[in-house]
Amino acid sequence: MNKQEINRETEESVQEGYDDSKEERKVVVPGETIVSGADYLPGEGAVREGEDIVAQKFGLIEHSGKLVKVIPLSGVFIPRRGNVVIGQVTDMTFNGWMTDINSPYQAFLPIMETPRFVNKNNLSEFLNIGELFSSKIKSVKAKGVDLTLEGRGFGRLEGGMIVFVNPNKVPRIIGREGSMIKLINDESNCKITVGQNGLVWIKGDNIEDELLAKKAILFTAEKSFIHGLTDKVKEFIEKEKGDKE
Repeated sequence: MNKQEINRETEESVQEGYDDSKEERKVVVPGETIVSGADYLPGEGAVREGEDIVAQKFGLIEHSGKLVKVIPLSGVFIPRRGNVVIGQVTDMTFNGWMTDINSPYQAFLPIMETPRFVNKNNLSEFLNIGELFSSKIKSVKAKGVDLTLEGRGFGRLEGGMIVFVNPNKVPRIIGREGSMIKLINDESNCKITVGQNGLVWIKGDNIEDELLAKKAILFTAEKSFIHGLTDKVKEFIEKEKGDKE
């Protein structure tokens, strides 16, 4: 979807009554001037060029007082300390598990970062190659990322399904203070774990509930640039449920 299409759909959503009574977010491309004036400060995704604040990324403009930044609409996951991620075991060493976290960086889960004793001679009893697990990024180094299972709710993810989304859409899927994912969780009766690396694990009592949650998550990611998204998602879920009756 190009810039014109995104702006048009945003305008349509406002006309349909899904505006949050806030200033409409506009899409910018790299090199485009966002605002002009010495009073403005460039934030993430923006840079000052003379009197102008210029976009460095393709994304949505966000103003916070005089601070102007660009929320990217595309891109790869760049790991940061404290990020919650979902990974897949790709290999095992004598002291831990090599893990794919959907990032250019190689990730590693050391045995010492597991919550219980693990037999070094049989690591597969705890996590085997190909298995998925949730974890937190403990540190980011030049050679890769170290993971930890320290904290509540981390560990192997059994059954269910995985949904892939653009990592930059994850904040909208989670929502303010977790409001969006709680809505989807409650309406679908599913347990949902959202990784900031763009992987979302869904586990329900049946495949129908899981598919409903998947559709709602993908819908949220697709419409992430519009205001009134919570109402839009709720209506989408209600329609999906109504179509099944």
